[in-house]
Amino acid sequence: MLAIGRPLRVKLGIDPTAPDIHLGHTVVLTKLRAFQDAGHTVVLIIGDYTARVGDPSGRSSTRPQLSDEQIDANARTFQEQAFKVLDPDRVELRHNSEWLDMKMHELFALLRTTTVGALLERDDFARRRAAQVPISMLELLYPLMQGYDSVAVRSDVELGGTDQKFNLLLGRDIQRAYGMPEQAILTMPILVGTDGRRKMSKSLGNQIGVTDPPGEMYGKTLSVPDTALDEYYRLLLGRPPPGDLVARDAKRLLARELVARFHSPDAADLAEAEFDRVHVGGGEPDEIDDFPVVPDEDGVVHMPAVIADAFGISRSEARRLLSQGAVHLAGGRLDDLDVDPERIDGRVLRVGRRHFRRLRVAR
Repeated sequence: MLAIGRPLRVKLGIDPTAPDIHLGHTVVLTKLRAFQDAGHTVVLIIGDYTARVGDPSGRSSTRPQLSDEQIDANARTFQEQAFKVLDPDRVELRHNSEWLDMKMHELFALLRTTTVGALLERDDFARRRAAQVPISMLELLYPLMQGYDSVAVRSDVELGGTDQKFNLLLGRDIQRAYGMPEQAILTMPILVGTDGRRKMSKSLGNQIGVTDPPGEMYGKTLSVPDTALDEYYRLLLGRPPPGDLVARDAKRLLARELVARFHSPDAADLAEAEFDRVHVGGGEPDEIDDFPVVPDEDGVVHMPAVIADAFGISRSEARRLLSQGAVHLAGGRLDDLDVDPERIDGRVLRVGRRHFRRLRVAR
């Protein structure tokens, strides 16, 4: 700020390819908030246009194309959830459809800034070429579009995950081609998901969403492997785990702080108390969703079908859980495939440790 005599323009772009923000997104959003608090101008770009292409970073195949309606709905949700971290009164909110819906001669000018060879040097494209996996022309265009975002908002600094390094550096080249000063780049580490191995992603089912209910957020955090605990503390709380706590207690503290941050301290207290009552004490949650059950033509209820429909799994997976003793009805183990409706009506069905439904037989 002192060198250029004005606040920096600090840019972050997020493509609304999914409806929710998870804790992985908050790593870079928190860094963006630090720039806000330091008095700089934060530019949050909702990539409603680049989402129509799909960022190829870290991908082994072309992303599925979303409809305009999906993208618009996701964009609204992303904006709301990003403001759980950012101060909405100090954000310059932009959508890259403002400038990427360009005339053909403007697109030609953008294409002239970069060679095909330079684009194909990026690691993920090189791996896909070696494996003879197709790369679409749209994917080649994506880094140019993201780079042009930096031209459009005249960014001084761009933030992103480490998987975005190629795109961020290309943004510097494109700014230079347009006669602008080159932005600095700042990359943040990628948070692994609850499996402790892969990047946190909703498509992989290993995410913790910032709008997850308090109890779910608390329970998912406790499922994080011990080996990922240091990373979670440093990236989400900005400090190492307490040295005087064993892993179990450090995870409980982490879970409480995350729930308090995205919900409230009272919600954290309730989430911890319910977890202890249900998963330590063997009790049931205070609120359990009802699930309607319809007997078949023979007047019995086929439990693999009920379990599959109630919890969104396959029937073969439901049968496997039954055979392994992972299904309980009214507190007792359930082994039967077919049961009498009266036996289950109004009773609580539990699958695993954290999934409950109260069965209601249709009359």
